[in-house]
Amino acid sequence: MEKGNLKNSQKLWFFAGLILMNSMFMSCQNATSEEKYIGIQLWSVRTDMAEDPAATLEALAEMGYGFIEAAGYSEGRFYGMEPEDFRDLVESYGMDFLSSHVMLGIEEMSDSQVTQWWEQCIDAHQRAGVTYLVQAAMGHQASQNIDVLDRYIEMFNTAGRMSNDAGLRFGFHNHAVEFESLDGEVIFDRMLEKTNPDYVFFQLDLYWIDKGGADAVDYFQRFPGRFDVWHVKDHAELGASGEMDFERTFSAKEKSGMEYIVVEVENYNYEPLESVRKSLEFLMNAEYVK
Repeated sequence: MEKGNLKNSQKLWFFAGLILMNSMFMSCQNATSEEKYIGIQLWSVRTDMAEDPAATLEALAEMGYGFIEAAGYSEGRFYGMEPEDFRDLVESYGMDFLSSHVMLGIEEMSDSQVTQWWEQCIDAHQRAGVTYLVQAAMGHQASQNIDVLDRYIEMFNTAGRMSNDAGLRFGFHNHAVEFESLDGEVIFDRMLEKTNPDYVFFQLDLYWIDKGGADAVDYFQRFPGRFDVWHVKDHAELGASGEMDFERTFSAKEKSGMEYIVVEVENYNYEPLESVRKSLEFLMNAEYVK
């Protein structure tokens, strides 16, 4: 081979090697990103969402969040937008609209009013392409009156069946109050035992179960497969308190049935967007989060 052709050939191999190395690097980056598919509960940045939803969603996407869980549903709309428009806005930044929190207090409502509310709610979430529809809490009376609690439980079964028929999964998000006792029984236990596993899952909030004096791993053992989605939360941004044993909880994730995790921050040592950035960074660096 002539010297000029040899040099050209060496250059071609050199650049081919660079392209291959870059391809391998990008594949590793993509694999890591896919492994760490983590969501953000938008209640964490509620002020930012109220002021500028588009800029807030763009910032969350740039941090590396893979999906959002809405906290702004009202009367068929999300943050004042039609379901399709809000979904398109989320997806325009490369995230998924996977989950949504809603709140319905039924104490002053008739059964027919409750059913009508869920019909509109489920239709809106189906149009938005949501997978997980989550009741964020119960009214105060549910922890004080067993009949009110049982009416909520009955409503969850009904809403769960309706959601299932529409291709959605229906769940309930706990706070600390559900680990109190009512008429000699732990409220959360009664809810788990009296809801239909085919229709109702539980979005376990790891911070609130800890503050309620209960143990997440114990619940995974007693009610396996019921906890499809977790809220991963600390006193402020993740890792801030040093009191939450996330590693132990994640070691039992298979038993729990967990499919997705959602970051939620309600108290802050920094501005909310910085707190949720630090929280995502904490999980990205945690070897026990796969």
